[in-house]
Amino acid sequence: MDTYQSTSEVPDPPVAAVGYAGVLRELLPIALWREDADGRVVEWSLAAQDLLGHRPEDILGRPGTAVLVPEANRELADQLTRRVQAGETVVGTLPVRHRDGHRVAMEMWIVPAADPQGRRGAMLIAVETSEVLHMRDSLAALQSLFTQSPIGLGTLGPDLRFLRVNDALAHMNGVSAAEHLGRRLTEVVPGVNATALEAMMQQVLDRGTAVVDVRRTGRTPADPEHDRTWSCSYAPLLDGSGRRLGLIASLIDITEGQRAQADAERARHRFALLAEAGTRIGTTLDLRQTAQEIVDVLVPQLADSADVQLLEAVLGPDEGAVAAASTRGLMRRLAAAFPDPGAPTAKLVAGQTFRIPADSVYEQVIAEGRPMNLYASDVPALITDPRAGPLRGYLATLGSARLVPLVARGTVLGAVAVTRVRDREPFDEEDRVLIDELVARAALNIDNARMYTRQRQAALTLQRSLTNSALPEVTGLELTGRYLPASDHDVGGDWFDVIQLPGGRTGLVIGDVMGHGVHAAAVMGQLRTAVRTLARLDVPPERMLRSLDAVVADLGEDEMATCVYAVHDPATGGCVIARAGHPPPAVAAADGTITFLDGPPGTPLGTGGQDFRTEEVPLPPGSLLVLYTDGLIEARDRDLDEGMDRLAQALRGVRQPLEELCDGILESLLPRAPQDDVAVLLARTLPV
Repeated sequence: MDTYQSTSEVPDPPVAAVGYAGVLRELLPIALWREDADGRVVEWSLAAQDLLGHRPEDILGRPGTAVLVPEANRELADQLTRRVQAGETVVGTLPVRHRDGHRVAMEMWIVPAADPQGRRGAMLIAVETSEVLHMRDSLAALQSLFTQSPIGLGTLGPDLRFLRVNDALAHMNGVSAAEHLGRRLTEVVPGVNATALEAMMQQVLDRGTAVVDVRRTGRTPADPEHDRTWSCSYAPLLDGSGRRLGLIASLIDITEGQRAQADAERARHRFALLAEAGTRIGTTLDLRQTAQEIVDVLVPQLADSADVQLLEAVLGPDEGAVAAASTRGLMRRLAAAFPDPGAPTAKLVAGQTFRIPADSVYEQVIAEGRPMNLYASDVPALITDPRAGPLRGYLATLGSARLVPLVARGTVLGAVAVTRVRDREPFDEEDRVLIDELVARAALNIDNARMYTRQRQAALTLQRSLTNSALPEVTGLELTGRYLPASDHDVGGDWFDVIQLPGGRTGLVIGDVMGHGVHAAAVMGQLRTAVRTLARLDVPPERMLRSLDAVVADLGEDEMATCVYAVHDPATGGCVIARAGHPPPAVAAADGTITFLDGPPGTPLGTGGQDFRTEEVPLPPGSLLVLYTDGLIEARDRDLDEGMDRLAQALRGVRQPLEELCDGILESLLPRAPQDDVAVLLARTLPV
């Protein structure tokens, strides 16, 4: 121990120093001084100077009691001095006065010691009480931490060999605490990427900075069958002087937390997929588009392939028991996705049909309407065609598959088959629930599209049956007409007709029933039939409209239609016209003059107005009468007046062939697909 002594009383130095004696001094500075028989300080250590502030030159030779002992303790100090001089060793906690005047509580050992003259003096050995208590608490805390903490703890030396590990770390590694000591991590648990972790620990030692939350995944003898994940933190161990003694490692097993987080993320993904399906499936009422949307949602987010198939019996119209028997068990593929380059896609294209094998899993799924998993052992029974060997071989290599029936409104419509390749995790229970839910929702969209498709086909059939495809040849008129539906997916109630009347006259009619679909087409059919029946009875135009108003009223209070009925008489060269809330017909004279009839417009049919009057219009030879529905002149980007102006411009070429003129009118007023149904009827007067 380094000390200062009075120059005349320095004892002989020790002959030799053995080993390193600095650990205790570094951890717990020990103040040492000696007093002679007269109580004067004759030796003063460096630690005493550090703890009490007195420099050797200021205290050597001075009475220790006067300098170091507070006044209140002088009498006690004298008693202790006498006891020591009598040969007794005294131990206790005493206050010592610092150079700046404050008191320092110190645990002291005062032992008899001969002074330089051989008399009995005293050796005083003291440590600061607060430092002792701090060291005691630190050791207790460290011991508790190592023995009771659930966190894995270990200390390693500068050579990265374990010096100490707690039971928690030993349990994590599956190696006893004793087997850790003196060994490196690569020797204890090499299966956890130990080499990379040791490189990181070396960086902590070299740089003197901690590293927090390094993730490591692997298997240890504690759980050799499963991967586990730990959060590792490393911090350097420094002594009081900042010298690096090694490092401390702390580990937390976060496997369950990682699993919970992964499960939560998967659940979030599943909810997002359900929400996405709600916006992406059923955007149209087209059956095949809806099937393709199902495939697009499933692949690749949830499956590696998807195949949507419908029973042929639910696709076509029901035409009796013979047709139903011929399609029993027959499936049609509506949409499929097999991104795997190894898939025999020629055997899996949309539009192909196949028959469900009898007594197979497929038949069971369709018959019972409940989903089932498919296994490699099911493939031979599902694909019996000897020409489908590549397909059978491919399906046998898949990792997991599920067949889910499309059930809507209690009816099995078909099935959706989904698969995953072997390199991907097989479907778990949550995946299967999600797939079944997606298919169940999609089934309703499929059924809506199916019913709409059948309804539209029925409406088109009805409309085609009720609308003239070829106009008759009549006296004194050249005729042409067009009908354009608003879209390929819908039909409406627009129609026109030409009826031969007694006396060489001709009835011309055009109408527009409110609404779309089968119902509108059916109402239109009833009106057309009523017009034809009444026309053959030679009912004049105003009475015709009153009768039609009663017909529409009888169909229900929500029904409404507009109509124009005109009767052309070639003998007089004129035309009698009555309107029921319909846009005014246009007349183009042979000289190119265009007028729109401004006679009484009437009220729409079905409103009960009964205010129908006629207008007589002369039509000299070469004149053109144009009847149309509002879809021709009305659009979102223009009003009626603008539409009528554009129609007038299109009629300037009145001398063109009638077919060309009609096509030009449609091209001019409808450069894009019409927003509503359009019907046009052109009648040009001929010389008699």
